[in-house]
Amino acid sequence: MVARRAAIERQKSVKKPAPKRARSVPVKVPPDPGILEEARRVLLHEAEAVRLAADRINGDFQAAAQVIAACRGHLVVTGMGKANFVAQKISATFASTGTPSFFLHPADALHGDLGRITSADVVLALSHSGETEEILRLIGPVRTLGAQVLAITASKSCTLAKQAELTLEMGRWEEAGAGLAPTTSTTVMLALGDALAVVVQKLRGFTEEEFHRFHPAGALGRKLMRVGGIMRAGSMVPVVDERTKLSDVIGVMTATPGRPGAALVVDKKKRLVGLFTDGDLRRLAQEGALSLSVEVRAVMSRDPKTVGKEELVSTAAEVLRAFHVDQVPVVDEHHRPIGLLDVQDLLAQRFL
Repeated sequence: MVARRAAIERQKSVKKPAPKRARSVPVKVPPDPGILEEARRVLLHEAEAVRLAADRINGDFQAAAQVIAACRGHLVVTGMGKANFVAQKISATFASTGTPSFFLHPADALHGDLGRITSADVVLALSHSGETEEILRLIGPVRTLGAQVLAITASKSCTLAKQAELTLEMGRWEEAGAGLAPTTSTTVMLALGDALAVVVQKLRGFTEEEFHRFHPAGALGRKLMRVGGIMRAGSMVPVVDERTKLSDVIGVMTATPGRPGAALVVDKKKRLVGLFTDGDLRRLAQEGALSLSVEVRAVMSRDPKTVGKEELVSTAAEVLRAFHVDQVPVVDEHHRPIGLLDVQDLLAQRFL
């Protein structure tokens, strides 16, 4: 029994090969002119609706943008059904471009989440028909709290428009296709929200630097990242005087956290005058000219390429690529070293 149990355990421990997955073969479907034509009709129909919505832009749009730009609280965006998802996207666009904003579902608001709204807020309500029950029930309590109400809806003759302080008329649109689901109306609603967010961004004077604070990750974050946010600083920057012996320079490079493989050489006024790297050390050894007692100023590379801490990291990366170097010193306005940008740092941030 013991031997049999051990044999069973051994069988369990043997990893079975994973079953082979069938290779997916792309199915070649001959183009159907009817399907392609229908897709084009939808896109052209929605594009025309957005174009006509642009013709409706008037002083109400400007007034709404100014109200939002002057808001000291949050822009609260709300919508029901498909407008719910449009409202979430509009709110996210405002939040990423300098206007504090959050989405509030009207049903949740009526069951306690009204407590999120204050008198300093502006509420932007979305409804194509302007007769959405949950939205209309929300307006009275919101106004009681002292918040201003703006609306994006089809017509100023609807109930929502009559209850809001300002209304952006988007027009009443026939939905694309069979007209069974919101399509064209939500496209126009989203486009109006985007236009509003971009105008408010301009009114607020929202800068590229502020934009980066809200986008520290991803492609946008990398595009706008400054050298000062990624450079090595403090004890991680090996700085030596130009009269330092090469043996001591190597010691400083070795002892520096992160082992950058370079030393920044300064004169008596602490200004950068040169750079000594592992590559320079290998070159001297290969040439038979290596002397550890020589002063570093005799063997360093003079006037190295530098960058400032406010420069874009993408610009600094181009310096490393163009000159085939692994390190670039970061200097202040007096040409004193304040940091070091290493190729490893750029690789970690996927700039190279």
